[in-house]
Amino acid sequence: MFSKQKIHQQYLQLVQDKIDVFQDMISSLTEDSKNDAKGSAGDKHETALSMMHIEQEKLTNKLKESLEQKSILDKIDTSQIHNKVAVGSLVKTNNLTVYISTALPKITIENQNVFAISPQSPLGIQLMGKGVGFEFEINGTQYIISNVE
Repeated sequence: MFSKQKIHQQYLQLVQDKIDVFQDMISSLTEDSKNDAKGSAGDKHETALSMMHIEQEKLTNKLKESLEQKSILDKIDTSQIHNKVAVGSLVKTNNLTVYISTALPKITIENQNVFAISPQSPLGIQLMGKGVGFEFEINGTQYIISNVE
């Protein structure tokens, strides 16, 4: 059986990889705009620089979002065991495994899907403070919490 620490580590790696990619893309764009500024003139040049700037802003916002996600993950103490659902809880139900942290893509560990959700998400709000035996419904499917770590 996989552990909360393993899930946490995989999500940390996923976020760090995203941060690295965004940083590389931003520095590449910065380099391209410097090179482009040396050799071009006119309207096409201005348009190209403007497009690069817009792309750089988008990447900077994605980088900021990833850094915020990493900050949330960094604050979680995975050795803490929860009786009730809280930030850092691994919640297992009859059909779903959820890691309460920040909204991140689904991962698969040992053929088991794990969903990282924010405590502010609709499901997160429903689960916070609940314990084993709590029943809830999503899209017509009944779920029962079987374990909270």
